[in-house]
Amino acid sequence: MKVRMPAVAGRFYEGTAERLDRQLDDCFAAGERSDGPKAPFIGAVVPHAGLMFSGHVAASFFATHQLPRRYFILCPNHTGEGHFAAIQTTGAWRTPLGDAPIDSDLAQAVMARTKLIREDAAAHAREHSLEVQLPFLQRLRPDFSFVPLCLGAHRYEVAEEIGEAIAAAVADAGEPVGIVASSDLNHYEDQQATLRKDQIAIDRILALDARGLWDEVAAFDVSMCGFIPVTTMLVAARRLGASGASLVRHATSGDVNHDYAQVVGYAACAITKN
Repeated sequence: MKVRMPAVAGRFYEGTAERLDRQLDDCFAAGERSDGPKAPFIGAVVPHAGLMFSGHVAASFFATHQLPRRYFILCPNHTGEGHFAAIQTTGAWRTPLGDAPIDSDLAQAVMARTKLIREDAAAHAREHSLEVQLPFLQRLRPDFSFVPLCLGAHRYEVAEEIGEAIAAAVADAGEPVGIVASSDLNHYEDQQATLRKDQIAIDRILALDARGLWDEVAAFDVSMCGFIPVTTMLVAARRLGASGASLVRHATSGDVNHDYAQVVGYAACAITKN
């Protein structure tokens, strides 16, 4: 079995199972909690910095929502390596908590609906932004499977076509499939500027406005690293009947390290339908 080995264990999150379990405990303790029934979702935005910075924001989403068994997890391509729409269709991804299996049927279903996606390990090999989501699911939904998609094409039409293909694959899956987009928000400006720019992106996400998010990130210079996967997720969610969205948690790195001169913004959002 082809296993993608962890690239950032011991850096972005703790490198042993025991220490990672304790770190996840801390993330969930610091995040939002649900005392009542957990909410269903179609799509989500979750951050991907080191768990010490954004883990409580990501945990706020995972802890408060119904977690299906199957996922598309979409991430940006920070390294610039590999194909612009890279997938892995077989095998598993390893973290200190074990191996998370690829959903081969779901992967093949999306590849059958667009020629833009290509099997490519290089894009995923050193990319952290998808890997850091897996421990949350391993903790809360240990029987999950997923399709990894690393997206790096700066063309709205590409995001739109891939989003449509994901929606078609989900619609035919016969059971709920979560579409999780991994992204941080504005980078390395002061707290005031980052909160303002973060809100521009958050407003478009909450409006389910894929094209508006794409355009306004560029127009207002919002350094949102995962705007491509988030746009793609919004296209898919709208096609699947999304009718609402909520902001689960918003924070910055300054809230953790108290350095407000250069911060990174983090948000967790859930996309739903009535």
